[in-house]
Amino acid sequence: MQTHARFSAAPFVCTVTFLIASSECVLAGDAPPAAPSLSRAHDPGVRSGAAGAGPPLAGMDSYETSYFTAAQALFITPEGIGDGLGPRFNLDSCAGCHAQPSVGGSSPAVNPEVAIASAYGARNSVPSFITTNGPVREARFKLNPDGTPDGGVHALFVVSGRVDFNGNAANCTITQDDFAATFAQHNLSLRIPTPTYGDGLIEAIDSTTLVSNLAANAQLKSRLGIVGRFNRSGNTGTITRFGWKAQNASALMFAGEAYNVEMGISNDLFPTERDETPGCATDTAPNSDTIMSATSGVNALSSTEMVGIFVRFLAPPAPSMSAPGGAASIIHGRELFVSSGCSLCHTPTLMSGNSDVAALRNQRANLYSDLALHQMGPQLADDIQQGGAAGDEFRTAPLWGLGQRIFFLHDGRTRDLALAIELHASHGDAKYKSSEANAVVASYNNLPANEAQDLLNFLRSL
Repeated sequence: MQTHARFSAAPFVCTVTFLIASSECVLAGDAPPAAPSLSRAHDPGVRSGAAGAGPPLAGMDSYETSYFTAAQALFITPEGIGDGLGPRFNLDSCAGCHAQPSVGGSSPAVNPEVAIASAYGARNSVPSFITTNGPVREARFKLNPDGTPDGGVHALFVVSGRVDFNGNAANCTITQDDFAATFAQHNLSLRIPTPTYGDGLIEAIDSTTLVSNLAANAQLKSRLGIVGRFNRSGNTGTITRFGWKAQNASALMFAGEAYNVEMGISNDLFPTERDETPGCATDTAPNSDTIMSATSGVNALSSTEMVGIFVRFLAPPAPSMSAPGGAASIIHGRELFVSSGCSLCHTPTLMSGNSDVAALRNQRANLYSDLALHQMGPQLADDIQQGGAAGDEFRTAPLWGLGQRIFFLHDGRTRDLALAIELHASHGDAKYKSSEANAVVASYNNLPANEAQDLLNFLRSL
């Protein structure tokens, strides 16, 4: 199946043309869903009803539950300048990014980045790829001005002029990066938040389990062009597993990096301010650290450590048989998910290993991911290297909670689940190899319309 993509700087519209049909998608994610996929099946849309997500893991003891409750409050609470927000930041709370369908999830329907740009007197402009009805996004630059690789997050906003409930940056004069020029130079890569549900279970899966799972069905995977490999720590050699490119090794590292990168809050893991311009960092660094004089563990731990505990203890989403199509369609769709080859990368279930937390020990993790990196072809390549992950490699995204997710793919370019499947396929070019998903997407496209619909209905039940 041949695919061709054309991206333009404004109004951030991408056109994806296939041999039989064509689809439109808006990079900002604020347009109606694209046309149906080649299979003529359609995305039934965000599943209605209860969230089925947000509570703590079942089986936690009273101490663990008390830590979870306190950590959840910190996850939700906005940070001000006096707490260390900025000098450069994307948003002021964890829950602002991770809100759909409940606290800890993915990007909400209404993007809070639009309002935060000018909150408390801040003088920021809103980049054109940030829209009210589009996804929360962070921006990475592919290259530095001298042509060397960049790949780091460039915060959207600055605190200049902001006078809020616990701090004053009225005299700060730093300015935003020039995102319009960077996009015009094709030097911009966008990312949306990954859900944090079930992260503790993901963390508790033994590396031996992951390696064995990736090696399973080797002949079939080889025949379909599926390879996969793990991102690993450059120091320890252990498998890293969090983030779009599996670049973080633990829930705590994920939390510490997010505090520093997304909110500009320095902490025990990242103690240095990202911008040290005088008058702009108004709190002593690190902003979030262990309080040695505290009288209890909950109060002693830094907010970064507490957020790490929150995502570690956050339960995975519960699937629903009341999704569109009904039980029979969902059950058949689950069978097709396996027979069409989707499960070769999106492994339905992996077992966690030993853990000091009983609720995480030897549990079934129905994450629908092998946590491995796969080459996704030039259509999805973002030219960003992270750890051992190349510019065309991404971690197999866990699918639990997919039923109530609004935006898809690493940059949130579409709301249409059927189109997201199609975009997994692309042939190689001078820079990148063909997508490892090509044969599986072709299998999906060859399904009769009613069976392809069952598969989509199943995915929306997760």
